[in-house]
Amino acid sequence: MKLSKTSEYALRILIYMAKVPDQLYTAKQLVKELKVSDKYLRRLMTDLSKSGFIRSIQGREGGYTFIKNPDDIMLYDIIDSVEGMEKLNGCLLGFESCSSTNPCAMHYLWVNLRTDLNKVFRETRLSDMDFNKILRY
Repeated sequence: MKLSKTSEYALRILIYMAKVPDQLYTAKQLVKELKVSDKYLRRLMTDLSKSGFIRSIQGREGGYTFIKNPDDIMLYDIIDSVEGMEKLNGCLLGFESCSSTNPCAMHYLWVNLRTDLNKVFRETRLSDMDFNKILRY
């Protein structure tokens, strides 16, 4: 199981910003440090702003900063806000009609793993991340 690029980048951005949550981060700084394209970063920042995690401050001295405390942001909520958890909760083999009444070959293996994974995402706060390892990619 692999997160989408959108979820990866959203998590990478917010984990990076949570190192110093009161700081104002410019798009230019985030693009340079996190190796995310400017256009993609700005779209993600708009989504993260609309979800109430961060806010955008306009102007010459502007940038992005947290609205919510990283202690109050769960990884599940970040992923759900940028792509929806249904993508991660769907059939591992990509079948639309996979369910307990019509299971695919992987269904019963995946359902337990998916439950455990959701639990980790729901119980892990942004502030629980090891901020010193974010730039290792």
